[in-house]
Amino acid sequence: MKTILAYGDSLTWGHDAERLGRHAHEDRWPSVLQKALGHGVRVIPEGLGGRTTAYEDQLADCDRNGARILPTLLHTHAPIDLVILMLGTNDLKPSVVGTAHGAAKGMARLVQLIRFHAWPFDYEAPEILIVSPPLVRETANSDYAAGFAGAVEQSKMMATFYRDMADEMGCGFFDAASVAVATPIDGVHLDAENTRAIGRALEPIVRMQLGL
Repeated sequence: MKTILAYGDSLTWGHDAERLGRHAHEDRWPSVLQKALGHGVRVIPEGLGGRTTAYEDQLADCDRNGARILPTLLHTHAPIDLVILMLGTNDLKPSVVGTAHGAAKGMARLVQLIRFHAWPFDYEAPEILIVSPPLVRETANSDYAAGFAGAVEQSKMMATFYRDMADEMGCGFFDAASVAVATPIDGVHLDAENTRAIGRALEPIVRMQLGL
């Protein structure tokens, strides 16, 4: 049995901007990936709305700092064969770090945490797949437009930063913006078809990394 940890934010959790709730289980990209990979693989969805790569955000009653929570989850789900990291959109908030460069630095920190984790029972460190999230787009939603001020332009640079970092650190890379676009409802989240598209697109990459 191969185990995959899908570590992300609300795009992994499955936030539905139209209905202000959560997409059906079968529409979330980790579920689509699980179905595509079939038996012998277990995809563990670990998405949290507002999660950052490695930065503080005190506007919720949960810990959104991805770097602080990740080591606990690595131990919880060990052994793990692959960790898929799709984070960084929330880093683009001016109240967090506000730049794609900062998001890439945070993502690099997550890679280090995985590589140098004190794995129990001498389990080997898993493969890592870095996914650059879909672009932030303009929206008439005033709350999101203000909360993500400047993020539209910064998000256009994220894939380049992530790809370069992935190459340097020996990780897999995929640009989710190549298959998915955010809804204009809030400029950040995905409708059901676009989140499904990410799951479908990741299948061949995951198969290659895991030798399936």
